[in-house]
Amino acid sequence: MANRPRPEHVLITGGAGYIGSVLVGELLSRGHWVTVVDALFFGGESLVGWLPSPRFLFVRGDVSRPGVVDQAWQEAARRGAPPVEAVVHLAAVAGYPAAEAAGREIVWRHNVDAVRRVFETTEALGAQRFVLASTSSVYGLTPPGVEVGEEGPLNPLSLYAESKLEAERVLQEECRGASASPIVFRFATAFGISPRMRFDLLLNQLVRQAFDNAELEIFCGEHHRTFVHVGDIAQGIIAGLSSPDPSVRGQVFNLGTEAATCTKNQLVDLILAALPETRVLRLGRGAGGDERDLRVSFTRIREVLGFRPRVGIPEGIAELLGLLRAGLIRDPGSDRYRNAAPLAA
Repeated sequence: MANRPRPEHVLITGGAGYIGSVLVGELLSRGHWVTVVDALFFGGESLVGWLPSPRFLFVRGDVSRPGVVDQAWQEAARRGAPPVEAVVHLAAVAGYPAAEAAGREIVWRHNVDAVRRVFETTEALGAQRFVLASTSSVYGLTPPGVEVGEEGPLNPLSLYAESKLEAERVLQEECRGASASPIVFRFATAFGISPRMRFDLLLNQLVRQAFDNAELEIFCGEHHRTFVHVGDIAQGIIAGLSSPDPSVRGQVFNLGTEAATCTKNQLVDLILAALPETRVLRLGRGAGGDERDLRVSFTRIREVLGFRPRVGIPEGIAELLGLLRAGLIRDPGSDRYRNAAPLAA
Protein backbone atom coordinates (compact mmCIF):
# COMPACT_ATOMS: atom_id res chain seq x y z
CA MET A 1 0.00 0.00 0.00
CA ALA A 2 1.47 3.35 -1.08
CA ASN A 3 1.49 5.92 1.66
CA ARG A 4 0.28 9.49 1.18
CA PRO A 5 2.84 12.27 1.59
CA ARG A 6 3.31 12.75 5.31
CA PRO A 7 1.62 15.83 6.79
CA GLU A 8 4.35 18.42 7.29
CA HIS A 9 2.55 20.17 10.17
CA VAL A 10 0.40 18.37 12.75
CA LEU A 11 -1.68 20.11 15.42
CA ILE A 12 -2.30 18.03 18.56
CA THR A 13 -4.93 18.89 21.14
CA GLY A 14 -4.07 17.47 24.54
CA GLY A 15 -0.46 17.15 23.45
CA ALA A 16 0.93 17.54 26.97
CA GLY A 17 -0.86 14.39 28.13
CA TYR A 18 0.17 10.76 28.53
CA ILE A 19 -0.25 9.83 24.86
CA GLY A 20 0.23 13.28 23.38
CA SER A 21 3.67 13.93 24.84
CA VAL A 22 4.93 10.65 23.34
CA LEU A 23 3.36 11.45 19.97
CA VAL A 24 4.96 14.92 19.94
CA GLY A 25 8.43 13.41 20.31
CA GLU A 26 7.82 10.83 17.58
CA LEU A 27 6.59 13.44 15.11
CA LEU A 28 9.42 15.88 15.80
CA SER A 29 11.98 13.09 15.42
CA ARG A 30 10.55 12.41 11.95
CA GLY A 31 10.91 16.03 10.87
CA HIS A 32 7.33 17.23 11.27
CA TRP A 33 6.25 20.60 12.58
CA VAL A 34 4.09 20.18 15.68
CA THR A 35 1.71 22.62 17.36
CA VAL A 36 0.29 21.57 20.73
CA VAL A 37 -2.84 23.08 22.25
CA ASP A 38 -3.39 22.02 25.85
CA ALA A 39 -5.06 23.50 28.94
CA LEU A 40 -2.31 22.00 31.16
CA PHE A 41 -4.74 20.61 33.73
CA PHE A 42 -1.94 18.20 34.69
CA GLY A 43 1.00 20.52 34.08
CA GLY A 44 3.29 21.10 31.14
CA GLU A 45 6.60 19.57 32.24
CA SER A 46 6.18 16.82 29.64
CA LEU A 47 6.77 19.34 26.85
CA VAL A 48 9.74 21.25 28.28
CA GLY A 49 12.29 19.23 26.33
CA TRP A 50 10.73 20.17 22.98
CA LEU A 51 10.66 23.95 23.47
CA PRO A 52 14.11 24.55 21.88
CA SER A 53 12.96 22.93 18.63
CA PRO A 54 12.19 25.50 15.90
CA ARG A 55 9.49 23.12 14.63
CA PHE A 56 7.58 23.01 17.93
CA LEU A 57 4.95 25.49 19.10
CA PHE A 58 2.87 25.39 22.29
CA VAL A 59 -0.36 27.33 22.82
CA ARG A 60 -2.13 27.10 26.16
CA GLY A 61 -5.89 26.85 25.91
CA ASP A 62 -9.02 24.78 26.55
CA VAL A 63 -10.17 23.51 23.14
CA SER A 64 -13.74 23.13 24.38
CA ARG A 65 -13.96 26.94 24.34
CA PRO A 66 -14.62 29.00 21.18
CA GLY A 67 -11.69 30.29 19.18
CA VAL A 68 -8.87 28.48 20.97
CA VAL A 69 -7.82 26.23 18.08
CA ASP A 70 -8.21 29.12 15.62
CA GLN A 71 -5.82 31.19 17.75
CA ALA A 72 -3.27 28.38 17.74
CA TRP A 73 -3.55 28.14 13.95
CA GLN A 74 -2.95 31.88 13.63
CA GLU A 75 0.00 31.81 16.02
CA ALA A 76 1.62 29.00 14.05
CA ALA A 77 1.24 30.99 10.83
CA ARG A 78 2.68 34.09 12.52
CA ARG A 79 5.71 32.03 13.57
CA GLY A 80 6.31 31.03 9.95
CA ALA A 81 5.16 27.42 10.24
CA PRO A 82 3.75 25.71 7.14
CA PRO A 83 -0.05 25.27 7.02
CA VAL A 84 -1.51 22.70 9.41
CA GLU A 85 -2.33 19.59 7.38
CA ALA A 86 -3.58 17.25 10.11
CA VAL A 87 -5.22 17.51 13.52
CA VAL A 88 -4.94 14.81 16.20
CA HIS A 89 -7.64 15.36 18.81
CA LEU A 90 -6.53 13.79 22.10
CA ALA A 91 -7.86 16.40 24.55
CA ALA A 92 -10.53 14.87 26.80
CA VAL A 93 -11.56 13.97 30.30
CA ALA A 94 -9.71 10.67 29.98
CA GLY A 95 -10.62 7.45 31.73
CA TYR A 96 -13.41 5.92 33.78
CA PRO A 97 -12.47 7.33 37.22
CA ALA A 98 -11.79 10.85 35.92
CA ALA A 99 -15.11 10.98 34.09
CA GLU A 100 -17.04 9.73 37.12
CA ALA A 101 -15.37 12.40 39.26
CA ALA A 102 -16.03 15.20 36.75
CA GLY A 103 -19.70 14.46 36.08
CA ARG A 104 -21.77 14.37 32.90
CA GLU A 105 -21.91 18.10 32.12
CA ILE A 106 -18.15 18.60 32.20
CA VAL A 107 -17.43 15.31 30.44
CA TRP A 108 -19.87 16.10 27.64
CA ARG A 109 -18.38 19.57 27.13
CA HIS A 110 -14.81 18.25 26.84
CA ASN A 111 -15.40 14.85 25.22
CA VAL A 112 -18.32 15.52 22.87
CA ASP A 113 -18.96 19.21 22.23
CA ALA A 114 -15.24 19.91 21.78
CA VAL A 115 -15.05 17.31 18.99
CA ARG A 116 -17.60 19.25 16.96
CA ARG A 117 -15.83 22.53 17.65
CA VAL A 118 -12.34 21.27 16.76
CA PHE A 119 -13.50 19.44 13.63
CA GLU A 120 -15.38 22.50 12.38
CA THR A 121 -12.17 24.52 12.77
CA THR A 122 -10.17 21.80 11.03
CA GLU A 123 -12.55 21.90 8.09
CA ALA A 124 -12.82 25.69 7.94
CA LEU A 125 -9.06 26.19 7.94
CA GLY A 126 -8.34 23.55 5.33
CA ALA A 127 -6.53 20.72 7.12
CA GLN A 128 -6.71 17.43 5.26
CA ARG A 129 -6.97 14.87 8.06
CA PHE A 130 -8.59 14.64 11.50
CA VAL A 131 -7.79 11.87 14.00
CA LEU A 132 -10.12 11.26 16.94
CA ALA A 133 -8.95 9.33 19.99
CA SER A 134 -11.63 6.93 21.23
CA THR A 135 -11.55 3.81 23.40
CA SER A 136 -12.20 0.08 23.26
CA SER A 137 -14.37 0.65 26.33
CA VAL A 138 -17.25 1.39 23.93
CA TYR A 139 -17.64 -2.41 23.59
CA GLY A 140 -18.29 -2.92 27.32
CA LEU A 141 -18.99 -6.61 27.89
CA THR A 142 -18.14 -8.59 24.77
CA PRO A 143 -19.78 -12.00 24.11
CA PRO A 144 -17.89 -14.91 25.75
CA GLY A 145 -15.09 -16.21 23.56
CA VAL A 146 -15.73 -13.66 20.79
CA GLU A 147 -13.23 -11.08 19.55
CA VAL A 148 -15.29 -8.05 18.59
CA GLY A 149 -14.38 -6.04 15.51
CA GLU A 150 -15.15 -2.43 14.71
CA GLU A 151 -18.65 -3.26 13.44
CA GLY A 152 -19.48 -5.39 16.50
CA PRO A 153 -22.06 -4.60 19.19
CA LEU A 154 -21.40 -1.49 21.29
CA ASN A 155 -22.25 -1.57 24.98
CA PRO A 156 -20.63 1.31 26.90
CA LEU A 157 -20.77 0.70 30.65
CA SER A 158 -19.46 4.03 31.94
CA LEU A 159 -19.90 7.74 31.43
CA TYR A 160 -16.46 7.88 29.83
CA ALA A 161 -17.30 5.18 27.27
CA GLU A 162 -20.70 6.77 26.56
CA SER A 163 -19.06 10.12 25.87
CA LYS A 164 -16.50 8.62 23.50
CA LEU A 165 -19.16 6.73 21.56
CA GLU A 166 -21.19 9.94 21.24
CA ALA A 167 -18.02 11.75 20.10
CA GLU A 168 -17.65 9.18 17.32
CA ARG A 169 -21.28 9.75 16.29
CA VAL A 170 -20.79 13.52 16.25
CA LEU A 171 -17.69 13.18 14.07
CA GLN A 172 -19.48 10.93 11.58
CA GLU A 173 -22.28 13.49 11.41
CA GLU A 174 -19.93 16.45 10.99
CA CYS A 175 -17.74 14.85 8.34
CA ARG A 176 -20.52 14.21 5.80
CA GLY A 177 -19.51 16.20 2.74
CA ALA A 178 -16.41 17.58 4.47
CA SER A 179 -13.05 17.78 2.76
CA ALA A 180 -11.10 16.85 5.91
CA SER A 181 -10.65 13.09 6.15
CA PRO A 182 -11.60 11.69 9.61
CA ILE A 183 -10.16 8.61 11.32
CA VAL A 184 -11.20 7.15 14.68
CA PHE A 185 -8.85 5.04 16.80
CA ARG A 186 -10.33 2.98 19.62
CA PHE A 187 -7.35 2.51 21.91
CA ALA A 188 -6.83 -0.55 24.06
CA THR A 189 -5.80 0.21 27.66
CA ALA A 190 -2.47 2.01 27.48
CA PHE A 191 0.63 1.14 29.50
CA GLY A 192 4.28 2.12 29.64
CA ILE A 193 6.49 5.13 30.26
CA SER A 194 5.58 8.63 29.09
CA PRO A 195 6.95 12.13 29.79
CA ARG A 196 3.56 12.77 31.43
CA MET A 197 3.64 9.62 33.53
CA ARG A 198 0.44 8.01 34.77
CA PHE A 199 0.10 5.33 37.43
CA ASP A 200 -3.71 5.12 37.31
CA LEU A 201 -3.82 2.97 34.17
CA LEU A 202 -4.44 -0.67 35.06
CA LEU A 203 -1.08 -2.25 34.20
CA ASN A 204 0.95 0.77 35.37
CA GLN A 205 -1.09 0.94 38.58
CA LEU A 206 -0.66 -2.73 39.45
CA VAL A 207 3.09 -2.71 38.78
CA ARG A 208 3.53 0.40 40.92
CA GLN A 209 1.48 -1.09 43.77
CA ALA A 210 3.37 -4.38 43.63
CA PHE A 211 6.70 -2.54 43.64
CA ASP A 212 5.58 -0.65 46.75
CA ASN A 213 4.71 -3.96 48.44
CA ALA A 214 1.04 -3.04 48.48
CA GLU A 215 -1.62 -5.73 48.34
CA LEU A 216 -3.17 -5.88 44.87
CA GLU A 217 -6.97 -5.75 44.85
CA ILE A 218 -8.27 -7.37 41.68
CA PHE A 219 -11.92 -6.90 40.75
CA CYS A 220 -13.50 -9.55 38.46
CA GLY A 221 -10.17 -11.22 37.77
CA GLU A 222 -11.65 -13.53 35.13
CA HIS A 223 -12.57 -10.54 32.94
CA HIS A 224 -10.43 -9.84 29.89
CA ARG A 225 -8.74 -6.57 28.98
CA THR A 226 -6.74 -5.51 25.94
CA PHE A 227 -3.51 -3.54 26.35
CA VAL A 228 -1.20 -1.49 24.13
CA HIS A 229 2.05 0.33 24.84
CA VAL A 230 1.82 4.13 24.71
CA GLY A 231 4.65 4.24 22.17
CA ASP A 232 2.74 1.84 19.94
CA ILE A 233 -0.32 4.10 20.15
CA ALA A 234 1.83 6.92 18.78
CA GLN A 235 3.07 4.67 15.97
CA GLY A 236 -0.50 3.66 15.11
CA ILE A 237 -1.61 7.29 14.89
CA ILE A 238 1.32 8.10 12.62
CA ALA A 239 0.40 5.13 10.40
CA GLY A 240 -3.08 6.60 10.07
CA LEU A 241 -1.73 10.05 9.22
CA SER A 242 0.47 8.55 6.49
CA SER A 243 -2.12 6.30 4.81
CA PRO A 244 -3.94 7.11 1.55
CA ASP A 245 -7.29 8.83 2.00
CA PRO A 246 -9.53 6.21 0.31
CA SER A 247 -8.33 3.46 2.66
CA VAL A 248 -8.93 5.35 5.90
CA ARG A 249 -11.55 8.06 5.32
CA GLY A 250 -14.31 7.68 7.91
CA GLN A 251 -12.81 4.44 9.20
CA VAL A 252 -12.77 3.23 12.79
CA PHE A 253 -9.72 1.22 13.87
CA ASN A 254 -9.23 -0.78 17.04
CA LEU A 255 -5.64 0.01 18.07
CA GLY A 256 -3.84 -2.77 19.91
CA THR A 257 -3.10 -6.47 19.46
CA GLU A 258 -4.73 -9.76 20.39
CA ALA A 259 -1.34 -10.84 21.77
CA ALA A 260 -1.78 -8.30 24.59
CA THR A 261 -5.25 -9.49 25.59
CA CYS A 262 -5.46 -11.33 28.90
CA THR A 263 -7.58 -11.71 32.00
CA LYS A 264 -6.78 -9.56 34.99
CA ASN A 265 -5.72 -12.73 36.80
CA GLN A 266 -3.27 -13.54 34.00
CA LEU A 267 -1.94 -10.00 34.18
CA VAL A 268 -1.35 -10.41 37.90
CA ASP A 269 0.49 -13.68 37.24
CA LEU A 270 2.87 -11.85 34.90
CA ILE A 271 3.53 -9.25 37.60
CA LEU A 272 4.04 -12.01 40.19
CA ALA A 273 6.68 -13.57 37.92
CA ALA A 274 8.68 -10.35 38.32
CA LEU A 275 7.70 -9.57 41.93
CA PRO A 276 6.84 -12.93 43.54
CA GLU A 277 6.35 -11.55 47.07
CA THR A 278 3.31 -9.55 46.00
CA ARG A 279 0.08 -10.24 47.92
CA VAL A 280 -3.18 -10.41 45.96
CA LEU A 281 -6.78 -9.97 47.10
CA ARG A 282 -9.25 -11.13 44.46
CA LEU A 283 -12.68 -9.46 44.55
CA GLY A 284 -15.87 -10.44 42.75
CA ARG A 285 -18.75 -8.47 41.29
CA GLY A 286 -20.27 -5.70 43.35
CA ALA A 287 -16.96 -4.48 44.75
CA GLY A 288 -17.29 -1.14 43.00
CA GLY A 289 -14.71 -1.59 40.27
CA ASP A 290 -14.53 -1.59 36.48
CA GLU A 291 -16.80 -4.27 34.96
CA ARG A 292 -15.48 -4.24 31.39
CA ASP A 293 -14.82 -7.66 29.85
CA LEU A 294 -13.19 -7.16 26.46
CA ARG A 295 -11.89 -9.36 23.68
CA VAL A 296 -11.22 -7.18 20.67
CA SER A 297 -10.15 -7.97 17.10
CA PHE A 298 -7.34 -5.91 15.59
CA THR A 299 -7.50 -7.44 12.11
CA ARG A 300 -8.55 -4.22 10.36
CA ILE A 301 -5.62 -2.10 11.56
CA ARG A 302 -3.18 -4.87 10.55
CA GLU A 303 -4.68 -5.30 7.10
CA VAL A 304 -5.36 -1.65 6.23
CA LEU A 305 -2.52 0.19 7.97
CA GLY A 306 -0.02 -2.65 8.29
CA PHE A 307 0.23 -1.82 11.99
CA ARG A 308 1.59 -4.28 14.54
CA PRO A 309 2.48 -3.20 18.10
CA ARG A 310 6.06 -3.91 19.13
CA VAL A 311 5.99 -3.90 22.95
CA GLY A 312 4.31 -6.76 24.81
CA ILE A 313 3.04 -6.91 28.38
CA PRO A 314 6.16 -8.62 29.86
CA GLU A 315 8.40 -5.98 28.26
CA GLY A 316 6.11 -3.28 29.59
CA ILE A 317 6.31 -4.66 33.12
CA ALA A 318 10.12 -4.73 32.88
CA GLU A 319 10.16 -1.16 31.55
CA LEU A 320 8.00 0.11 34.42
CA LEU A 321 10.06 -1.72 37.03
CA GLY A 322 13.21 -0.22 35.53
CA LEU A 323 11.73 3.25 35.96
CA LEU A 324 10.67 2.59 39.55
CA ARG A 325 13.97 0.97 40.56
CA ALA A 326 15.92 3.88 39.08
CA GLY A 327 14.15 6.22 41.49
CA LEU A 328 13.57 8.86 38.82
CA ILE A 329 10.03 9.43 40.09
CA ARG A 330 10.18 10.50 43.69
CA ASP A 331 6.63 9.63 44.76
CA PRO A 332 4.89 7.50 42.11
CA GLY A 333 1.83 7.15 44.35
CA SER A 334 1.24 10.90 44.24
CA ASP A 335 -1.98 12.28 42.77
CA ARG A 336 0.08 14.12 40.15
CA TYR A 337 0.53 10.77 38.37
CA ARG A 338 -3.16 10.01 38.03
CA ASN A 339 -6.15 11.65 36.38
CA ALA A 340 -8.50 10.94 39.30
CA ALA A 341 -8.75 9.08 42.59
CA PRO A 342 -8.21 5.32 42.18
CA LEU A 343 -11.06 2.81 41.95
CA ALA A 344 -10.83 -0.96 42.35
CA ALA A 345 -8.85 -2.58 39.52
